[in-house]
Amino acid sequence: MKKLSVVLAVYNEEENLGRCLESVKDIADEIVVVDGNSTDKTVEIAKKYKAKVIYTSNSETHFHVQKNIAIDAATSEWILQLDADEIVSPELAKEILSTINSELSAINGYWMNRKNWFLSRFLTKGGQYPDPTLRLYRNGKGRLPARDVHEQAVVEGETGQLKHDLLHYRDRDLKNYLLRNNRYTSLLAEQFAEKKLPIDIISAFNHLIILPIREFIWIYIRHRGYVDGSAGFIFAFFSGIRFAIAFIKYLKMNKNV
Repeated sequence: MKKLSVVLAVYNEEENLGRCLESVKDIADEIVVVDGNSTDKTVEIAKKYKAKVIYTSNSETHFHVQKNIAIDAATSEWILQLDADEIVSPELAKEILSTINSELSAINGYWMNRKNWFLSRFLTKGGQYPDPTLRLYRNGKGRLPARDVHEQAVVEGETGQLKHDLLHYRDRDLKNYLLRNNRYTSLLAEQFAEKKLPIDIISAFNHLIILPIREFIWIYIRHRGYVDGSAGFIFAFFSGIRFAIAFIKYLKMNKNV
């Protein structure tokens, strides 16, 4: 029998972690949790599920560094990397077990589609489903580049596709979404700084007007985000204005230099 390590990096996830670990407790031979100095009951919950807890400093902008620490600490043949706000459905759990215990080919990693919850529903349009993510891979064959918040794992060799969905309860209310969006726009502003984005009229017009409008149209019209009702509209709107918010933060960064 192949063994499975479930690995997570967390910070103040007491509202989510229990549901996540409950969904994998019957398929995980090992749970590894890297905690970034949580101040709530996150660690207590992790230990309830007999997780191996590794303590480290928190990095809000490059959280994948902590995820790699968890990946490197795993001792099983297969690794399932999760976020605390994700749930493995019973159907996906059975498929994962069946895959790692019967797969005889040289496949080293598996993609799975993800359903993303936003405010009141799982988004079905707007380019949000299917949301393929590479989360299951052989130990030593997969790792995160740790360069971008939306990056995928890099797996050495051939990859396959699982049939059942990973459930992502990402944004249950607008307050938490705006907090997360604030972190992402700060990271985007840092990326502007690394690329030395010009500060001129053309760049300002592009990031304050053109890109937000184009992104909104792309999500809401082209990818039919309107099908998801008010949740689809709000998602498309904030997805668009992230460029403007990040550019304004970039301007403030340069004023402080």
